[in-house]
Amino acid sequence: MVRVLSALDVPYRDTSAGALAFALDEPRLEALAVRDLAVAGLDVQLRLLGASHQVVAGPVTETVACLPGRAGELPCAVERLLDGWAYAFTARTRRPADFSAELARVERLLDRPDALSGVFPGAPGALTGIVLDPLPRGAAWRTWHTYPETGELVETTTRMVRP
Repeated sequence: MVRVLSALDVPYRDTSAGALAFALDEPRLEALAVRDLAVAGLDVQLRLLGASHQVVAGPVTETVACLPGRAGELPCAVERLLDGWAYAFTARTRRPADFSAELARVERLLDRPDALSGVFPGAPGALTGIVLDPLPRGAAWRTWHTYPETGELVETTTRMVRP
């Protein structure tokens, strides 16, 4: 099995789940790690940022991060038609009763070749991860952002398909 959990050589910059913003119009930001994949005829780039993640898939650049000039607070759901692709995003933040057990579960989900994840030095339990799943007419991806200081876990799910 390919081990994809990487130690990132940067300080942990996210402060809380509430500081995360969502954008579909950010340019590609400087990435700490990148993985290029292709599913269902769609080129996908998974990108870990110093402040969370970007996924570039066809006409979409999805960014979930602490973004200067943008208020935090992720939307619960976003649906759009973008250049012939049906795009659907959902996000939820929760505080698991057993944060360590939930972190271990997420790490197991990310231990596959179509994933990209990283842990931050000096912040045990601070993790960002993305896993890509093929769909018959597109792709889906799931992300996790963990905040050990507050015990929060942010999970996002995105589907992008040709209608």
